Amino acid sequence: MLKDKRITIIGGGNLGGAIAEGLIESHAIPASQIYVTRRHVDKLSHLAQLGIQTGNNNIEAIKDAHIILLAVKPYHIEKVIKQIRGGMSDNQCLVSLATGITLDELKEWCDGGVKVFRAMPNTAAAVASSMTCICSQNGSTQEEAIIQEVFSGIGETVIIHENLMEAATVLGACGIAYVLRFIRAMIQGGIEIGFSAQTATLIASHTVKGATELLIENRKHPEEEIDKVTTPKGCTIAGLNEMEHQGFSSSLIKGILTSYQKIEKI
Repeated sequence: MLKDKRITIIGGGNLGGAIAEGLIESHAIPASQIYVTRRHVDKLSHLAQLGIQTGNNNIEAIKDAHIILLAVKPYHIEKVIKQIRGGMSDNQCLVSLATGITLDELKEWCDGGVKVFRAMPNTAAAVASSMTCICSQNGSTQEEAIIQEVFSGIGETVIIHENLMEAATVLGACGIAYVLRFIRAMIQGGIEIGFSAQTATLIASHTVKGATELLIENRKHPEEEIDKVTTPKGCTIAGLNEMEHQGFSSSLIKGILTSYQKIEKI
């Protein structure tokens, strides 16, 4: 569906750049149909070398675009939209990647019939393994499918209701940090039982990757996979029980809730 579309990404930072590269690597769209802008154009040279059009004129960049992605900080969103809205048309889709900016706000600032979307990727977009949550207010089913295809180049996607977008930010975006902190703890434990930091990092990282693949491929509840490695009087169940005695699951749940309460106040 994207083959005949033109995409403009306003904000060619880490995330915007990762999306552009993902689109090319997944062969979703030719590089010549992507336009990426950034204030300092010289920082987009790596994208220009791929055949992507680059520049710092946002109004010029959106002229022929079917999809406009706003990959800028939340406090820049309103300013950028008001800058480009005179050049937008009703057949375009505008996608904001900013936390906390509602669809109603986007629609109000656009001041027209542009289809508005919100998308929440995470930093794993850099390795094409993002989990991106998407919502829209006035987009059709076909347009939603097109926006999903855009983000499929950097990982998996799911359509959710807007009232879950802040929760998606916590679970999917902040969640990267939670998992990395868990891996760091595994590494520290591995060092204590005799491994070098390098070897412990390798084992812990691939163990987490393997556990994740088990859930994704087998589509089972985590406890089903846990049961496969917990034998009576074994070392696995002993370790798990000690972690629970120390509040492992409880602290993680409380951490997620605390982040959610924080984002609700922003």
